[in-house]
Parts: sequence; C-alpha cells; structure tokens
Amino acid sequence: MTYNGKTVLITGAAGGIGSRLSQAYAAEGADVVLTDLESSGGSALAQRIAAGGGSARFIAADLTDPQQIEKLFQTIDSLHGGVDILINNAGKGIWKSPLELSVEEWDQVLNLNLRGTFLCSREAAKRMKARGGGRIVNIASTRAFMSEPFGEAYGASKGGIVALTHALAASLGGFGITVNSINPGWIETGDYEALRKADHEQHPAGRVGRPEDIARACLYLTAPGNDFVTGTNVTVDGGMTRKMIYEP
Repeated sequence: MTYNGKTVLITGAAGGIGSRLSQAYAAEGADVVLTDLESSGGSALAQRIAAGGGSARFIAADLTDPQQIEKLFQTIDSLHGGVDILINNAGKGIWKSPLELSVEEWDQVLNLNLRGTFLCSREAAKRMKARGGGRIVNIASTRAFMSEPFGEAYGASKGGIVALTHALAASLGGFGITVNSINPGWIETGDYEALRKADHEQHPAGRVGRPEDIARACLYLTAPGNDFVTGTNVTVDGGMTRKMIYEP
C-alpha cells in the first residue's frame, strides 16, 4: 500500500493511538496533518516524524469549537489543497456516576467525541467531493456496545459515532467517499511490559492490543483501491466482545 501524494488528517494525533497513526501514515508516504490541543505535544511529534524522513505538520485546534474546526480545514486548504483521508481519533471520557454527572461534563464529552467527529467529517467531505472521493475512518469503541459502570457520556458518544458512520456512508457514497468506524478494545498506550499475564490471557487472541493494531486497521480501510468497504464497523479487541464471561 502506498499513500504518496495523499493528505491525511488525524485528530487527537498526539495521544497514544493518534501518535502511532501519524507515524504509520507518514511511513507509508502520506503528507500527514496532525491536530490536537496546543499543549498536547503534537508539534514535537510532527518534528520527530519529519526528522525521520516523513512528511508531517502540526496544526493546533480545539475540536469542541466549531470555528476552530473551520479554520483548521481552511489552513489545510492553503497548505495542501484539501484532504484525502480523515481519521477522527480525538476523544475523551469522564468516568462519573450518572447521578453526579453534570450537564457541562456531558456536553464536554459529546461535543468533542460526537459533534467534533461530525463537523470534521462534514468539512472533510466538502473537500473530498471536489477531489473526486476520499476516506473517513471514525474511531469509536467497544463501549458503544458494552459498558462498565459510570461510562454513560463516553458510551453514548461512541454509540453515536457508530450510527453516524453508517449514516454518512449512505449520504456520501455517491461522491466516492467511504466512511467506516473502528471499535478498539483494550489498547495499551502505556507500559506494555507492565501488563500482567492474566491481562493477556483473558483475550482470545492471547494478548492485550497495541496502537499498531489500530493503525493496521486504518491503513486497510483507507487504502486507495479499497472502495467497496463502507458503512461498516470493525472491532479490533482480540476477541473480547465475542467471549462469554462467567464468574468462576
């Protein structure tokens, strides 16, 4: 697979999964635009990628602000002429009892995770339509379908992303734009070596996931010749959501 000449925008690019996505697309020859908060370290990441021979540029933006989203895409227009691939990776969670979760906290999560994904997709699709097509991948979560306590806002936002994905696929297919989502399971972005044997063994695949697992799925879904997979939701969780679990 090659992404030479393709402009790829990755949101939430400075974090664990976003960082690996940025590196993976740069290694495949793409012109990568990283966006995250100014304080995220995204600028340093872009510099490291460029120092290694990749094409990377950081543009700071707060995706809870619709005006900053519009400005982000206008800047990309002036630098790259548009966007070919969008990876909606930015997101956050607030883990709090629904009896105590405030409206402001609910809105923080939904405005970034769900509304931000829609607004970035809308702006990207305008450019992709003019360019004859494109690829959008939305990073959802297995928590769109299963939950632990206190994840109401996060789960609702990720469930919304899954529904938004197939709606956009239906709306944008006539423009040559594919839209898919990925449900990561346990993807360890910290010290992988600190994980317990039991952590790995609970997965049917025999290990906890790594950011590279999500990068490989994204590269598949956005491959230039892959125009027949759209509106789908790919779960990358080592088989955990297909495992029946009973207390011993």
